[in-house]
Amino acid sequence: MSDINKVVLAYSGGLDTSVIVRWLQETYHCEVVTFTADIGQGEEVEPARAKAEALGVKEIYIDDLREEYVRDFVYPMMRANTLYEGEYRLGTSIARPLIAKRLIEIANETGADAISHGATGKGNDQVRFELGAYALKPGIKVIAPWREWDLNSRESLMNYCEKHNIPVDFSSKKKKSPYSMDANLLHISYEGGVLEDPWQGPEEDMWRWSVSPEVAPDSPTIIELDFERGDIVAIDGEQLSPATVLERLNKVGGANGIGRDDLVENRYVGMKSRGCYETPGGTIMLKAHRAMESLTLDREVAHLKDALMPRYADMIYNGYWWSPERKMLQTAIDESQVHVNGKVRLKLYKGNVIVDGRQSADSLFDESIATFEEDAGAYNQADAEGFIKLNALRMRIAANKGRKLL
Repeated sequence: MSDINKVVLAYSGGLDTSVIVRWLQETYHCEVVTFTADIGQGEEVEPARAKAEALGVKEIYIDDLREEYVRDFVYPMMRANTLYEGEYRLGTSIARPLIAKRLIEIANETGADAISHGATGKGNDQVRFELGAYALKPGIKVIAPWREWDLNSRESLMNYCEKHNIPVDFSSKKKKSPYSMDANLLHISYEGGVLEDPWQGPEEDMWRWSVSPEVAPDSPTIIELDFERGDIVAIDGEQLSPATVLERLNKVGGANGIGRDDLVENRYVGMKSRGCYETPGGTIMLKAHRAMESLTLDREVAHLKDALMPRYADMIYNGYWWSPERKMLQTAIDESQVHVNGKVRLKLYKGNVIVDGRQSADSLFDESIATFEEDAGAYNQADAEGFIKLNALRMRIAANKGRKLL
């Protein structure tokens, strides 16, 4: 352990990471640098500075990464219409490569030997943080306290704080939510508590960002989203930064009961996990983006994207954002978005996102061909006979050879 002189810790200022600061100091006899990221979790991050100072930390990084998070991570993922196992919008997964990137940048700036995080040995986050770190700095050392120490309960962590004079607000900590929660601009997740029983429905007072669809407004909210190269650049004609777009959509979506999910997913480490998620802005973005693509993408490009998407989602979920295969696939996805430009009109109503219109100067929808009225010879319907017969040829040959289907 003597070769570890300085460690950069992903630090939230909460109970777990406060214990980790002191544990690193005493176990590895090293200097600890703390890094706190503001990625839109909805709570003040600046108090982490005072907490770190009270623990004797000299180098403290508190970074506002909201714009970088949405611009360089959420938006590229949304261009692929990404869903893991058909449902999960990857709100936790997509934040981890950014945190890993910044941990390594700070390690390089401060001359640190190692990085550390508060992810447990049961979850996906340990994989995501560490795969990213090793990809960006192959020789970096990683310290994962939850895989080393014997502090395996909340009570043991609180006792450690009392024994080691760690400044924790014990009165407020005893009132902590029964759920394990993670929040950023894309979503908020809930695990643990009653949710560990997949048959038990979530309690209504658990939800933080959205109203229940049953009590959402009785009239729809109508919004218009402008797209450029697959990204939303304006809401109702107002040009907005990526982070501001997501903030606005979270607010209007949550007010209309949009974005609640209750999932059982397969973790990369092997177990199934039940979680509930609120992703109001991301739900709207995905619906609108598919509507824009339906008008502007070539059929085979659209179908190929849909076929590749589950693999792309697996890469993000499993922590391979910084892998060469994700980078290669992202290049193809981004190339497909060159003509995904235009406007989508949506109705938001009691948990539903309803496409109400779309238009684009790059539209491939040709009304003169698609019309049910007189098309003035734009499409020769007789051409369809040969098309159908050629596509049936292999099946006709097989049938003539006695390969019956019934």
